[in-house]
Amino acid sequence: MIQKQHSTEAIIRILRQAETDETNDSVCRAHNVSKATFHRWKRKYGEMDLADAKRLKELEKENAELKKMLTESLLKNRVLEEVNAKKWYARCRRSKP
Repeated sequence: MIQKQHSTEAIIRILRQAETDETNDSVCRAHNVSKATFHRWKRKYGEMDLADAKRLKELEKENAELKKMLTESLLKNRVLEEVNAKKWYARCRRSKP
């Protein structure tokens, strides 16, 4: 089954529609969304307005970039430590009589 990627604006619009007099089941059927997905969206975006949701998305993107930068930095440090350890080990072996 192909999953449809809903935008943040669309998710909030669907949640606001469910807050009016319509039932959750009818909103889920109208937008072809499962009840589990609807409740997950409600837990994540329930009390947010559109500006808050956009800010959340920006922060998640920034957090992902920072995690990637940290991972790359840790990898560089590990590689440099291994290179230095090999150089030190090679020097110690040459200096022994």
